[in-house]
Amino acid sequence: MADSPLKQRRAGVILHPTSLPGPHGMGDFGPNAFKFVDWLHEVGQTMWQVLPLSPVGPGDSPYMGSSAFAGNPLLVAFEPMVAQGWIASDSLLREFDALRVDFRAVTPWRMGKLREAFAGFVREGTPADRTALQAWALSQKSWLDDYILFMAVDQAHAPAQWPQWPLDVRWREASALAQLRVDHADELAFWMFVQWQFDVQWKAIKHYANSKGVCLVGDLPIFVAHHSADCWSRPDLYLLDATGQPKVVAGVPPDFFSALGQRWGNPLYDWNAMHDDAYQWWVARVQRQLDLADVIRIDHFRGFVDYWEIPADQPTAIHGSWKPGPGTHLFEKLAQALGELPIIAEDLGVITAEVEALRAHAGFPGMRVLAFAFSGDDSHYFLPHNHVPNTVVYTGTHDNDTVCGWWANCNDHERGYVRHYLGTDGSCIQWAMLGAAWNSVALTAVCQLQDVLGLDGTHRMNTPGTMGCWSWRFAWDWVTPAVTHRMASLTVASGRNLS
Repeated sequence: MADSPLKQRRAGVILHPTSLPGPHGMGDFGPNAFKFVDWLHEVGQTMWQVLPLSPVGPGDSPYMGSSAFAGNPLLVAFEPMVAQGWIASDSLLREFDALRVDFRAVTPWRMGKLREAFAGFVREGTPADRTALQAWALSQKSWLDDYILFMAVDQAHAPAQWPQWPLDVRWREASALAQLRVDHADELAFWMFVQWQFDVQWKAIKHYANSKGVCLVGDLPIFVAHHSADCWSRPDLYLLDATGQPKVVAGVPPDFFSALGQRWGNPLYDWNAMHDDAYQWWVARVQRQLDLADVIRIDHFRGFVDYWEIPADQPTAIHGSWKPGPGTHLFEKLAQALGELPIIAEDLGVITAEVEALRAHAGFPGMRVLAFAFSGDDSHYFLPHNHVPNTVVYTGTHDNDTVCGWWANCNDHERGYVRHYLGTDGSCIQWAMLGAAWNSVALTAVCQLQDVLGLDGTHRMNTPGTMGCWSWRFAWDWVTPAVTHRMASLTVASGRNLS
């Protein structure tokens, strides 16, 4: 693997592991993840971009999880644990929808099976297994102890949020935490086991991908959830009131897409407190993500320049105001601690000159999305002839419709401009868009797997501001030899195949 993946001409595909095929209700870190790496290698793709791998939160969103450091337990595959003898394969036989994740059914079933696997580990685990677990736990101690304690207490007090926990637990009195570790020893051991298996399995995929010349692109949301191990363990780093509730929350202001704006509800950082702590929490967070991926996409990059602060008692984002973020100082501290940062800055939306200046100062590539490029004229920033090398061009992201779905809903101006610009009649619009992205001077080009497969808008991964998303999956028989050949040919012809 090259030291700086973003400095080479590459191409890649967005696919969250939950979208992989597999027999256990959702995609995971099992055999199909390795098969997907093999397919990426076959078609010359050298990047696999995922969504956040952290535990999912309300609405099953990976962008609102219970920890910025932990992995999603639902992604832990059962096949490796069957091989270890910790769970029987015949106990895993259950029919699920192969093309949609039914989280309400899958989540409790998979968590129950993880508990069975843990019981098997307790019974059958070898001394070498236990030594490996303890060594891993020691290496992750900076976040793991707080996370597993948070999960154990959360299980005991659900559905209460942490500000409703007993006062001594809420404010982490030493004697209370010591007693919790005694009372919940088995539960702590379970959550530690699950995180160990997450790390072991994902690192195996990463090692295999890297051996095939494929680098992994992770995703780091700028904010964390209020009901999270991060907020409970370090309330001093957030703008909270005396009861632990947020005084202000995150979102974005009203715009063309929403008259009310978006009230995300995440607690906002106390950037002054983080500055005084030399941004150590951020250093640890980015270091952890770089342990899991070769490149990181940071979501909502403009929030590091200024962010929309909404009073917590306001039901919408209308009455918010702009507040200054940490700016260059944060990224200077990160670079001092971690060296050159392989980061993609998600700089979509209304971007100011100050945001551009921060991104340029840090040296990060920004994003250009072709699905947004044809609404204006030839000066549009996202059109390929306006691209620059230090850019990541996307046909669309997980928040966009598929290319075919987008094309079906284009207005007359967009359709006419696309036909003229791309020289297409629209009959194979996905390949016209992929060709425009892959032939761009942008060093990195990325698409959704849905676009390679030519799928319509019913296969969309996420529609921002709506519920019932994140459930899409694909089937291997959709990945035809014709699709594979065409993708491989395009990647070679555009000079993005590094092999």
